[in-house]
Amino acid sequence: MEHLFSVWNNVAQQVRTARHILLLADFDGTLTPLVESPDAATLSPETRSTLQSLAHQRGLTLGIISGRALHDLKEKAGVSGIIYAGNHGLEIEGPGLRFVAPLAEEFRPILRLLHRVLSRGLDSIAGAKVEDKGLSLSVHYRQVEEGHAERVGSIFEQAVAAARAAGKVRTTRGKKVLEVRPPVSWDKGKAVDMLMERFGHAGYRRQALPIFLGDDVTDEDAFRSVKKYGGISVYVGDDGTQSAAQYNLRSPDEVHEFLERLLVQYRRRGR
Repeated sequence: MEHLFSVWNNVAQQVRTARHILLLADFDGTLTPLVESPDAATLSPETRSTLQSLAHQRGLTLGIISGRALHDLKEKAGVSGIIYAGNHGLEIEGPGLRFVAPLAEEFRPILRLLHRVLSRGLDSIAGAKVEDKGLSLSVHYRQVEEGHAERVGSIFEQAVAAARAAGKVRTTRGKKVLEVRPPVSWDKGKAVDMLMERFGHAGYRRQALPIFLGDDVTDEDAFRSVKKYGGISVYVGDDGTQSAAQYNLRSPDEVHEFLERLLVQYRRRGR
């Protein structure tokens, strides 16, 4: 992956010539730094202000796609008039838009059951947290002592194995998080496809340029989707991860700089 700023002139040219841009980003680890507890994550006032300014630009549609529950994501980000996609795109809200992935609601009962089982099983492990996100579950273990992380994984597998084998759930892994999701064919890549269909390939927006920024394995589907449309995909992190993304930014600070540069390009377009 090339560092995005090393090829900025080429990227800026794509931005200037695009008839419309669909700008999408992950939240944790992308717009805001990863922290020990998900509850402690905060979006900096500077990044929030830049996002709000971008949301007001003509010819740009802005969205945040996160693994967080939709209501939690909206509260944490606090940017008005944009698209919010929670639970990795299983639930999406925006101007004139309300979407829940087909069949996802049917699996709430098994998710509630697994939430109780996991909560009991992990209760004795300090730092482990089971989060009920409505349409999915997350087991966070960033605060668990290194020697106990393997035990978290073992308890998780014991709890979900039967339901997964029966096709009632599917499981995924992220950065210090284990997830239980409905067994539906939906992910961040499918969410990008849907948003491109709705906001990127309609009428005068037929030449829309999608941009996606993310930092975790769950963002890889979105990177691959963006590539189909000739868009710009950006992996955020300096850990040497192999990614389907074209470009790299090292940190949320560099993401903020990118957003500022993008805003400058849009303001120049409006002159």
